Amino acid sequence: MTQCLRSTEYFALRGAAQLNSGMVAESLDSLERALLLDPDNGAAQIDYAEALFQQGQLFSALALNEQILDRGDLPANLQPALAARQQTWQSMTQQTSFQADLLAGYDTNLNGAPDPDLITLTLSGEPVFLPLSEEFRPVSGPYLNPRLGMRYRQLAPDHQHNFSAEMRGRASEDQESDLFQIGARYAFVKPGPASSWQVGTGMSHLFFGGSALYSATEANGRYQWNRPGACRPFTTLAAQHQLYHEQQRLNSLEAKASAGLSCPRTGENSQQQWNIDIGWVHSEPLRSGRPGGVREGWQLNMDWQANWQDNTFRALVNHTQLDDRRGYSPLLAGGAARWLERSYVLFQYRRPLNWAVQDTSLLVNLYHQRQRSNIELFRTYDNTFEVGFSFRF
Repeated sequence: MTQCLRSTEYFALRGAAQLNSGMVAESLDSLERALLLDPDNGAAQIDYAEALFQQGQLFSALALNEQILDRGDLPANLQPALAARQQTWQSMTQQTSFQADLLAGYDTNLNGAPDPDLITLTLSGEPVFLPLSEEFRPVSGPYLNPRLGMRYRQLAPDHQHNFSAEMRGRASEDQESDLFQIGARYAFVKPGPASSWQVGTGMSHLFFGGSALYSATEANGRYQWNRPGACRPFTTLAAQHQLYHEQQRLNSLEAKASAGLSCPRTGENSQQQWNIDIGWVHSEPLRSGRPGGVREGWQLNMDWQANWQDNTFRALVNHTQLDDRRGYSPLLAGGAARWLERSYVLFQYRRPLNWAVQDTSLLVNLYHQRQRSNIELFRTYDNTFEVGFSFRF
């Protein structure tokens, strides 16, 4: 080292040896010294581009490799390999993936029916107890849940475009509660060392029992402060237009503002990610006559995910509370303003399978939901268990 401090050839050779030995960080230092001594050292440039790529600096590697290809003194035998490398790296800026899931499960409330056997009506100021017929009682049974999704990501040096589309359904013996949903989402992401932000839009359309139930369009934004190795605070804003095809008076515009923390944790053999946020929700009717009028409330979300020895565990917890500003109906609870408390918990387990088909996983979901209200018609209870396979390609 002491004899070769001014030798660009020495540091280029040293960096190449370190790179081929898997010492990427050390090779970057050696190759940078070689290029400081001689910026036109072609061998150091070629290895430095490879080291940048292996370090995750894709666009820096692409820019340097393009400069090498433009050199007039590039040996003819190296040009095909460097051109192929440029094409391979360039293809990584556009990533497309598909996922197909097929799950079978059992649901205790396929039709989302109310839990109580009796509904209390208010007639002439007196309570009247109305027993629900069997067709309005919860229907339980097995079901099949197929899903097909697509994701596309286009990377640029200082931003990225994300697009996703999904089709999913649920089929059971109770055909009147069968579901089919399609949706698509787009997001423009602007990452940065100190902060990152994104804006996006999306749409979804839901069929229930073979008929169109509602369509929703959404616009949202998110801003996050980045702090390496620590929890990262973020804030989100979202607005959604909800269109009900059969009951136009239920159409509404819903807005949400929230703040939270995103906390990554890395252990010796595991990685964890915690997300928690709490926000304010406001639902404004677009037509007069919607039962309950304006609704306001708050929502809490918690999301935990852990990867341990190829096993992925995830838990989602959500609690939403909404209050109507005016009475829901004079026939229910004496015309009282309705309040709702809805909570759900989702546990998910994913494990890769060593099948002939690549990227195949076993998927297990356990779901519980409970909704409470001062009006009996909106008290529901639901448990779901499903197991199946997920294919990524």
